[in-house]
Amino acid sequence: MSGATFEELSKVAPEKSLLVTLKKKGGRNSRGVLTVRHRGGGSKRKLRLIDFKRDKIGVPGKVASLEYDPNRSARIALIHYVDGEKRYILAPLGIKPGDTIRSGEDVDIRIGNALSLASIPVGTSVHNVEFEPGKGGKLVHSAGNSARVMSKEGKYVVLELPSGELRKFHQKCWATVGQIGNVDHGSVKLGKAGSKRWRGKRPVVRGSAMTPRDHPHGGGEGKAPLGMPPKTPWGKPALGGKTRRRKTSDKMILKGRKQDV
Repeated sequence: MSGATFEELSKVAPEKSLLVTLKKKGGRNSRGVLTVRHRGGGSKRKLRLIDFKRDKIGVPGKVASLEYDPNRSARIALIHYVDGEKRYILAPLGIKPGDTIRSGEDVDIRIGNALSLASIPVGTSVHNVEFEPGKGGKLVHSAGNSARVMSKEGKYVVLELPSGELRKFHQKCWATVGQIGNVDHGSVKLGKAGSKRWRGKRPVVRGSAMTPRDHPHGGGEGKAPLGMPPKTPWGKPALGGKTRRRKTSDKMILKGRKQDV
């Protein structure tokens, strides 16, 4: 088993005004029907309200603390703005209490500052990237991740996403400069089943251990091979089947995650 040391975090309680009660659903929909398997239990936690829009334009803010967020792999930073407002943002690598951050078109290219892609130089690492202008950051939120500005073509900016995909974004989309912190998150080893249960993950049973009525892989005397291409419990292909839906925005993909598009 291995875990994080949390030595970079501030020893403070979360900001109460930015906490919201998080109700558990156990993978069930509004009718109580199980729609997502392997969810349930886990430790209680409250939702931290994160500022993904970064719309405090022209108002400098000071990093008050770095904190743990049980709802995500990244750390979060509490920002005290000069106008008295407090907000949480995703904490980029290298930011520390006492630093000042800003949002706007004319801000410096410094870690934690947010501005439009048109104003960010080629080669810069960014995170919390907007998919549509003004809608707030939707991409690159996980610990240790960053996208890279590759080129600028007219009113579009080409980014290389963490998956390796090359995609065009409108130059008015905003992003935050820097890589997201907690880069060692991928090295954590849970070590025991209980660690999964604390996180709200319930056990997963192999299809080959089930009966034929419960799973296509089930049945047979002794330990039997699948005897078929891998399938989901509902008979759909489990390997190689395409899961992405066709969207109008797919035309913005220059290079796919797995092959050229």
